[in-house]
Amino acid sequence: MAVSALELRPRGAVALMDAALRLCARNAGVWAVTVPGGAAVVAAVLYLAEAVRLGQPLALPSLALTLAWFVRGLCQGAACHYVQEVLLGTKGEPSAWASMRAALGRAPALFITVAYLFIFNTLMMVLTLGIGFFILSAQCVGYAAVMHGRGSPLRLYGLCSRLLGPARGTAMLVRVLMSVQLLAFFNLHIAANFGLILGRKLAGIDLTFAERFASLDTPSWLLFLAAMTFALFEPVRAASATLLLVDGRVRQEGLDLLAAVQQLPARSSGRPLGSRSAAVLALVLGASLLTASPARAQPQEDDEAPRPPVASGRDAAKRLGAVAEACEGTGPSEDKRFESLGTLGPAEAGKLDRLVRTVERQAWDDEDCDSALASLERGLAQATQTVDAQARVDARAATARAKDILARPEFAVAPPVESSDEPTPPPEPPGWWRRFIDWLGEFLKELFKRDPAPPPRDLNTPLITGNAVANVLVVLLVTLTVVVLGGLLLMYLKKERKGEGGGLEVSTVDAVALAGDSTHALSRPPEGWAHLADELAARGEYREAVRSLYLALLSRLHRDGAILYDVTLSNWDYLRQFRGRAEWKAPFRELTRRFDFAWYGNLPVGAEGYREFRSLTQPLLAAPAPQEAAGA
Repeated sequence: MAVSALELRPRGAVALMDAALRLCARNAGVWAVTVPGGAAVVAAVLYLAEAVRLGQPLALPSLALTLAWFVRGLCQGAACHYVQEVLLGTKGEPSAWASMRAALGRAPALFITVAYLFIFNTLMMVLTLGIGFFILSAQCVGYAAVMHGRGSPLRLYGLCSRLLGPARGTAMLVRVLMSVQLLAFFNLHIAANFGLILGRKLAGIDLTFAERFASLDTPSWLLFLAAMTFALFEPVRAASATLLLVDGRVRQEGLDLLAAVQQLPARSSGRPLGSRSAAVLALVLGASLLTASPARAQPQEDDEAPRPPVASGRDAAKRLGAVAEACEGTGPSEDKRFESLGTLGPAEAGKLDRLVRTVERQAWDDEDCDSALASLERGLAQATQTVDAQARVDARAATARAKDILARPEFAVAPPVESSDEPTPPPEPPGWWRRFIDWLGEFLKELFKRDPAPPPRDLNTPLITGNAVANVLVVLLVTLTVVVLGGLLLMYLKKERKGEGGGLEVSTVDAVALAGDSTHALSRPPEGWAHLADELAARGEYREAVRSLYLALLSRLHRDGAILYDVTLSNWDYLRQFRGRAEWKAPFRELTRRFDFAWYGNLPVGAEGYREFRSLTQPLLAAPAPQEAAGA
């Protein structure tokens, strides 16, 4: 839906940012054309990061990131076209497919824009140490400017500056407001960890490795959050860029003048005054009432010398104020109506002069302050009404002036081309690129064409339909889900209460059964696991050696009473229930983290990694038992 003329007025940076967020929150089309590009960038970034971490060749990941970035530029152009159609379009509801076709039609210019912006922003960040990113911000509307089809993309910065015009300062402030992405970054991190906590507490899912991965000290997780935040703000970038161009056009071409004209007071047609306005009648009545003083109030020729005429409205207000203060009335400092005398036009100068003379004669000559104050009160009231009527007349004059401005040639609508008898030359056939784009658009339209709407339902059909049954099933499924979650919550609460009352129930088996289980930490003494770890390390099996050392640590902590070993518990459960020495908890946490990444995360472990793990484990394995320490 196009925006009315009342909305075409200059906006500030906060108003533009708010409008962009509202548009993205209420319109799914802008998300439909930006999600593919954002998803491609996120996948390519994670692919490149994984290749760097594993030491793989970077040629293919770099090529994937480059292609994803070009796809993102194409989607940004389509989103800018879609937002422009939403704001200023006159062809009904815009279509995401039509916007994508328009972006494909300008694909070469968009690809040049992608390369231009990458090189320009890189040089600007390096040469200005990041300061120019906020100062030189006209290029932030690059994709929207290219979709207008004006100028060359090789001179993109000059084109953007020309289209923005006075809105360049607003563009800089909008770029500063885009720093709200930091809040979205941390909100994504908090939401992910909250979901993991719910999965572990309510559903009982072992998410130890996922919780360890979703931590701010993991570089891969930070990169994932940054890429997701960037992708989520893609629609906001397209919407803000288009709104900035519209604001620049409003400021340069004066499109807000029509809005100002429509906001002026309208002519009242409810009173039968013919071609005269009610304001003219108010002026006449005000002028007549200003002179409505008794006949005896006229100064006599044989009185004292005549007083000087009133030079202006301010002079009249000053003289009348002196009379009011002398007669102990309300002066100009307390009555704001005296200020209206200074705004009266020159046509009321004579009438104002007669009012001043009448009030002064009654106050000074007749010494009748009551009559002077009454005349002054009537004069101030009629002067206020005259000023209001004069303001309405001025408003109509402003309306006429605004319409005269709109009638200028630069604001005139181009007249339709007159038809001539001469035959018009046939249009040039479209090029191969346009024919390919048209064919691709028709193919995609036929491929994703919706089925025709079903015929209207007969009123004689029964009320129980498939939609009603589906609604009932949805309600039942939601109710069942709530009941299951409530049951799981009650089970968890009972388990916690039972654990507080009687402690952990650890299943025990005999020594013969333990000896046959190589995964049980209590099947060997701590010294046996440590000896096995050294043998595995000597054969180069460092990953298995790290596991044996960790089992030796669990065996030692269980024998010392620091933990209660149970195969149903996770390593981080042992850490949360740790009851050993306080100085052991920090190295136990570090050893648990390294073991999880090595064993469950399949990270490669070398000789140096094993030696570090052995050095961290040795103080805990070699420490004396609590009974021996107490005896010593």
